Amino acid sequence: MIRVSKIISLFPVLALLCLFSPPPVHADGGAPNLAYVAGAGHGISIIDIGQQKVTGTLSVAGDPHSILLSLDGRFLYVTQPMLGRVAILSAKTGQTVCTASLPGQPSLLAIDTDTNVLFAAGNGATTVSALDPNNCAVKHTFETGSPVYGLAVALIGTGPAGGTDNQIWAAGTTAVTILDDFTGKQLASVPIPGGPQYVSIPTGIMAYVTTRSGVVDAIALDTRQVIPSLLTGGKFGPMDYDATTDEVYVPDQQHNQLDVLAPIISTSAKPPHEPERVFHLGVQPESIAITGDGQLGFIALAGGNVAMLDVPGHQIFNTVYVGGNPRFIITGLYPPALGTTPQQASTLNIIINIIAYALVIELILVPILLWRRYSRKQKTEQEKE
Repeated sequence: MIRVSKIISLFPVLALLCLFSPPPVHADGGAPNLAYVAGAGHGISIIDIGQQKVTGTLSVAGDPHSILLSLDGRFLYVTQPMLGRVAILSAKTGQTVCTASLPGQPSLLAIDTDTNVLFAAGNGATTVSALDPNNCAVKHTFETGSPVYGLAVALIGTGPAGGTDNQIWAAGTTAVTILDDFTGKQLASVPIPGGPQYVSIPTGIMAYVTTRSGVVDAIALDTRQVIPSLLTGGKFGPMDYDATTDEVYVPDQQHNQLDVLAPIISTSAKPPHEPERVFHLGVQPESIAITGDGQLGFIALAGGNVAMLDVPGHQIFNTVYVGGNPRFIITGLYPPALGTTPQQASTLNIIINIIAYALVIELILVPILLWRRYSRKQKTEQEKE
């Protein structure tokens, strides 16, 4: 039989494990609940993935193009190029939290999830703006020397000074410009024949770039070596990748199909024959989103539909009508019930942390008090004997 003293002695250990256990990872990196579709009938349509239907809409003016979601699903980041701004919305209520007026009709977004900095750009200006996603404040403006047609962040890792070595990859008129995403210092310029456009950077060793002339190239993240012409003869839209396999999904708008690229695992080996797979759609695909768990894909289609793709099963299993002209999709969690502004969310986090620490302290103190009481009782019984 386990002694009471041994059970009590485990309480502080369990409390400390609770305190120092890593928090759960959120966002697109698990099984998401919702898909947000920019360009739908009222601006942004919301698809409940479990129900496989539209369950809400957000009225957003300014012809919303790119959209991103905060890691906890609480805030939606939206470009409004016709209004010349980027807006942050409450994903739960649709209310505008703040806006940032930017040059060049911003239509592109990327986020550094390590530092929680939002980047925005457009092809009407030669700059990339770094925004604080809590209040829309412009932290930095980085010069690219060219209009920007595509934007992505390469998560390289920790830098020598304790920051990050993460990079901004901006597709310009004739080259991809690579910037340090903290200082804005230009690290490289990689010429891309045919004019680079959309950029996608999986977790592997390559960045993938479409061109306005109808080609898909790959660029090695370390050497910046270009592997040309993985796909040719198409008109390619915004890409996405499967984080579990590093396969890249490329909408081919000219041939009404979705091309899937096998990952390149070495710059020294011969590239795989591409595409690895093709999904024939019968209508023009505008963009693609693959969920972080690698189970589902959402294909925005011309004419107002979104096709749902069973990624492991390699088949389209449903189509959801959203209206308008869907042009971009992001998936994520249900928004939290509380904290619809950054200030409320910050206050809520502080309160939760205080309560959590109070509970941990209680878990530590109560066993100690019980142990002392148990020890005194044992001592009294021994004296009576």
